[in-house]
Amino acid sequence: MTTDVSSAQPYRGASGRTARVPKYYRIKQRLLTMAEALQPGSAMPAERLLAVRFDTSRTTVRQALQELVGEGRLDRIQGKGTFVAQPKLYRTLQLTSHTEDMRAQGLSPASQMLDVGEVPADEKLAGLLGIGIGEKVLRIERLRLASGDPMAIETTHLSVRRFPGLRRSLATYPSLYTALAEVYGVHLAEADETSLSTPREAQLLATDVGLPMLLLSRHSRDAAGTPVEWVRSVYRGSRYKFVAALHRPDTPPVRHRTAPPGDAARDTTPGVTPG
Repeated sequence: MTTDVSSAQPYRGASGRTARVPKYYRIKQRLLTMAEALQPGSAMPAERLLAVRFDTSRTTVRQALQELVGEGRLDRIQGKGTFVAQPKLYRTLQLTSHTEDMRAQGLSPASQMLDVGEVPADEKLAGLLGIGIGEKVLRIERLRLASGDPMAIETTHLSVRRFPGLRRSLATYPSLYTALAEVYGVHLAEADETSLSTPREAQLLATDVGLPMLLLSRHSRDAAGTPVEWVRSVYRGSRYKFVAALHRPDTPPVRHRTAPPGDAARDTTPGVTPG
């Protein structure tokens, strides 16, 4: 994309060298000022109206909007338009459920079942779940919601042999972790998580193809160290941020409390919370 530098204002840096400020950057600053004067969730004017207001091309306006979306200042919702971004939800990197995380932030959690079925374990799944290659694995794909807004797509894999009848149990218990605890007596004790969109994922999460997503993989074990589940979650990057409590390996973790803006304080020390 060609950057429009026409009518750009010069800027003199500390070295005394004069630099040209691209026109799209000045439009971006004006859009940011406009967004800051609006309430979160408010719709921004259409590109063509902004181009007329700022006496510039739609290409220049689109580039400025794209940068603000990438920075999390604006949120583009597929088929609806561009909106002032809502405050980001946070998820602490500890073993909690979606239900617990959303309720802790005053939101109403919900899940929509996208697909559930059995698949044969390949070499990777067999190793993660501690089962033989070719054994049956229950694959559960759910769309995670917060007060009606799509937040993440979560795909969970569990051994069919270890958890017979789990598909039926999910119709009774709202939380997978509750079903594992109540029906099978399995309590998750630890997990490894690693932070690393397809058109389908973008459509389900009501965002545009190519916008940043957050990918999280979780490998959970019970108190005996036996593998329980392997989960792949894709989070909507414009609405989520991850919070990790870090400590030096030669010192014990310090328990502390932190409060995101507008939220009550919440203990973020890594730990185990039944889900």
